[in-house]
Amino acid sequence: MNYQEFLSSKTERPSHSPLSRTSGFGESLFPFQRDIVEWAARLGRAAIFGDCGIGKTLIQLEWASADDGITLIAAPLAVSDQTIAEGERFGIEVKRARDIDDVHESCGIWITNYERLGKFGALGDTFSSIVLDESSILKSFAGKTRNAIIAQSLGVPHRL
Repeated sequence: MNYQEFLSSKTERPSHSPLSRTSGFGESLFPFQRDIVEWAARLGRAAIFGDCGIGKTLIQLEWASADDGITLIAAPLAVSDQTIAEGERFGIEVKRARDIDDVHESCGIWITNYERLGKFGALGDTFSSIVLDESSILKSFAGKTRNAIIAQSLGVPHRL
């Protein structure tokens, strides 16, 4: 084995698992937003680092609605109400969950704030997808919150 082959053998390749739906998203999306949602849905795991004002909330809601399972959106406390209202505005139901006992359906979109994530246990046991809204919470490489969220989300197949 040469050195390049050795390095290649150490490279971790992400698995791609598309969401249940990868096209046919809402008419409310601008073409560039639809392209982003379709791209992220085909990958199943993606990061959208969009600028202010491009409609990231609608993009994440459309992405979450493409999963046939249960999606959890984790967001800062003040953002939860805005996300629920944005969902209503575009006909996407988002339900609030304070802990795992609130999640009583086998599909749908649920939202909680970051501070309550510890009340949900291993997220992969219940959720088939997770959205981290305002994901700047992950910036601190050695942060306790960042590491806890990553560990808690390991079993979730679809992540945004």
